[in-house]
Amino acid sequence: MDSILVKGGGSLQGQIPIAGAKNACLTLMPATLLSDEPLTLTNAPRLSDIRTMTQLLQSLGAEVTSLNDGKVLAMSSHNLNNDTAHYDIVRKMRASILVLGPMLARNGHAIVSLPGGCAIGARPVDLHLKALEAMGAELDLKDGYVHAKAPGGLKGGKVDFEFVSVGATENALMAATLAKGTTVLNNAAREPEIVDLARCLRAMGAQIEGEGSSAITIQGVDRLGGAMHAVVADRIELGTYMLAPAICGGEVELLGGRIDLLASFCEKLDATGISVSESKDGLVVKRKNGDVRAVNVTTEPFPGFPTDLQAQMMALLCTARGTSVLEEKIFENRFMHAPELIRMGADIDVHGGTATVTGVEKLKGAPVMATDLRASVSLILAGLAAQGETRVARVYHLDRGYEHVVAKLSGVGANIERISDQ
Repeated sequence: MDSILVKGGGSLQGQIPIAGAKNACLTLMPATLLSDEPLTLTNAPRLSDIRTMTQLLQSLGAEVTSLNDGKVLAMSSHNLNNDTAHYDIVRKMRASILVLGPMLARNGHAIVSLPGGCAIGARPVDLHLKALEAMGAELDLKDGYVHAKAPGGLKGGKVDFEFVSVGATENALMAATLAKGTTVLNNAAREPEIVDLARCLRAMGAQIEGEGSSAITIQGVDRLGGAMHAVVADRIELGTYMLAPAICGGEVELLGGRIDLLASFCEKLDATGISVSESKDGLVVKRKNGDVRAVNVTTEPFPGFPTDLQAQMMALLCTARGTSVLEEKIFENRFMHAPELIRMGADIDVHGGTATVTGVEKLKGAPVMATDLRASVSLILAGLAAQGETRVARVYHLDRGYEHVVAKLSGVGANIERISDQ
């Protein structure tokens, strides 16, 4: 099992290219199941989660070919031969549930295992199922599998989400493209990944209006065709690397970055004393004048502060001047990185969904353990600012969401390496 070694103390200078969005690509890939014509995705990230989704689609009979060193995914579902997404693949990743809507919409039946993924809360799939039931699906949960059928095809309906869910919005949006009649998704997620999915589906021939708002209207069509689509930039990778020069000084340009992907996050960075400006090729991030200031953060659905940047932001605030309060309102159990940061000398007090962080003058390098994807990179960021050496274990979590972390950070001057544990 590998670890990451980080030696802190230096500032960063240079450029970091931002990959295509993991969460967008994992949603776009199942869209191939909606058509018997080819779907090609460019700007794909090279991650273990993408390989897992590839395996899942191939197990259903889809053809998935990785081109251009993994940056292009050429897919075709003209010969699907299996209607069951088995537990041994689905258990590895929450996004696997996104094959349910497309399979049901195109074939009228599907059997999908309940998914797995990071241990950061219950993250139930009931909103996905209720949305499909609103379109006429008949569902039965047996032995850990969702057995779904729609003998006469899905029908347009009104879906009122009890709370905002990105995954449920994506599943319902894909399913509705082939439903008979009009479907309206109310209280829909507004994330850029939703907008990206809608653009891809529209290129395939879907009739969709309102993406990016809380009400999306889909007029079902008889069939969808093929398309070529570029995956949107990964706003979570973008925000993560924006925090690197913020936490240890220097100036870094994030190639492909856009403020509109992270407006609320950029506002919080500005409040801490970090400058974010647009350049010809992306965003430039640097400290304004010295110390980082404390700021309060509450995670919210887009366009609010992203839950997937909470752990990384906590790493920055560990060395800020003053006391910050972070409220996690999206997922329970998402402060598991706090005890590891405390091992590095951080002053953090967690009560339920609230963490109070009092900045310390300096973090200290220590052996720490990643508990989930975003926690793993938060510890790397903390290591950049710490005195001495930080060893981050269990970095297989990291491979699910960040490609070439060591190369990207060492390319701007970080002292970081990946080692194989004996």
